[in-house]
Amino acid sequence: MSRYHDNPAAVAALVRDTEVHKDCYVSDEVFALEMEQLFTHTWVYVGHASQVPKPGDFYGTTVGDQPVIMVRHTDGSIKVLYNRCAHKGVQIAPEGCGNTGKFFRCPYHAWTYRTDGKLLSIPLKKGYDNTGFENCEASRGLAAVGAVEVYRDFVFCRLNPEGISFAEFFGPSLSTLDNMVDRSPEGRLEVAGGVMRYLHHCNWKMLVDNQTDTCHPMVAHESSAGTAVKVWQQAPEGTPKPMAVELFAPFVNPYEFFENMGIRVWTNGHGHTGVSDSIHAEYSPAAGYWESMVAAYGEERARSILSEVRHNTVYFPNIMVKGPIQTLRLFKPLAANKTLVESWTFRLVGAPDLLLERTLMYNRLVNAPTSVVGHDDLEMYERAQQGLHSRGAAWVNVGRLYDSAEHGQTDAVTNGTNEWQMRSQMRAWVRFMTAGMAKGEAA
Repeated sequence: MSRYHDNPAAVAALVRDTEVHKDCYVSDEVFALEMEQLFTHTWVYVGHASQVPKPGDFYGTTVGDQPVIMVRHTDGSIKVLYNRCAHKGVQIAPEGCGNTGKFFRCPYHAWTYRTDGKLLSIPLKKGYDNTGFENCEASRGLAAVGAVEVYRDFVFCRLNPEGISFAEFFGPSLSTLDNMVDRSPEGRLEVAGGVMRYLHHCNWKMLVDNQTDTCHPMVAHESSAGTAVKVWQQAPEGTPKPMAVELFAPFVNPYEFFENMGIRVWTNGHGHTGVSDSIHAEYSPAAGYWESMVAAYGEERARSILSEVRHNTVYFPNIMVKGPIQTLRLFKPLAANKTLVESWTFRLVGAPDLLLERTLMYNRLVNAPTSVVGHDDLEMYERAQQGLHSRGAAWVNVGRLYDSAEHGQTDAVTNGTNEWQMRSQMRAWVRFMTAGMAKGEAA
C-alpha cells in the first residue's frame, strides 16, 4: 500500500525542525517520488558548454532518472532533449560524448531528427499516408525538456515546463559560479581531465549533507590526511612541501578552524562553507598567475576574486562546486541506496598549467575511486545506509545550533559547524516534493 504517493502531508511530516525521518534515505517509495517530483520541479545540472563545443557535439547523461541529450544545435545554441526516439522509444544516442553531425539517426529503424529534435525523415514514409500520423505524438520528433538555462557555460534544466524560474531558484548563490569562472584571466572554463565516476551504496542525500558537515573531517579523515601530515612532519628539514601534503593537511584542522570559517545559507537549499576562511586558502602561488589576473581585471578586482576562498558550495538538489580548486561533483541518484558520483575538473583558460595540475591532483587524491580521503567518507555513508534500517530509532538528528529564528531567512552567515544548511536543504526538499503533489501534477 502506498504511504506517501499523493499524500503531501505524509511527505512533509518526514522533516521536523531538527530531525529527518529515516525513510528519506531508505524508502524506495520516497526515492520514486523524488524522481517524479523533486528532480522534475527543480533546476538540475546537465553539463558544461565546453563538452559540446561544435555543432553536432552531444553529451548523453541523466537528470534524475530521465535520460537526456545535451547537444550543440546548428545555430550554436545548446538544446537538452529527452533521449528517446519518437518511434519505438529506443535511446537515440549513447551516454558520453560524441558528434552526430547535422542530425540524429535512430539505430533501430533509421528515423532521423535535427539537432533541435525536429523530425527530419522516416524511411518508407508513404506507409504513414492517411494514418493521421501528422497529428500524433511521434510526428513532433524528439521531445525537449521543459526549460534550459545556460549560465556562464554551465547548463541547467528544469524538466517540468512550468515552475520556479532559474533566477529565483538560484538567486545570489550563482556568485560561486561567477567566482570560479572569473578566476580565469579570460573569464572562461573548460572541462579538462575527463571525469571520475565512483559508485556509492548509499542515498544521494547523504553525500549532499556531507558537503557542509564540518564536524567530521578531523575525525573521519584522521587515518588518511592525518597520516599524511605525520609522515610529512618526519621529513628532513628543508624538504620542499609536496603538493599532495598541501592538499591533504587542511582536512585535519581542529574544530575551531571550521567553526570560524563560517557557513552561508541561501534559500532553496543552496549554501556554502568557507565564508571567511577555507581549506583552500593557503595554496602556494603559481608563477605569473597574479600578474595575468591584474592585467585582465585590475589589481583591486583581481584581489577581490582571489580572496574569495569558498570551501564547498551546495547547489540543491545534487551538485557541489569548489571554486578555488575548480571542481564540480554531481551526485546522480540511481536508487534509494545507490548513487553514482561524478567528479569533474576544469581548466582556467589563460591561467598557468600548475593550477590545472593542482586541480587534477586534488580530484585524484580526494574524489577518485582510488582516492585516500574519499574512502573515509564512503565507509561512513555505507555504515549509515545500513544503520538506518535499525528498528531502534526512526529519526536522524540535524539539530546542531538550531534556532527557531532561522526560519524564513534567505541569506545568512552562521557558525561553521551549524547544521542549518542541512536543515535548509530538507526544507527545500519538502517544498519541491509537495508542490507538484498539491497541484496534482504528474511526472
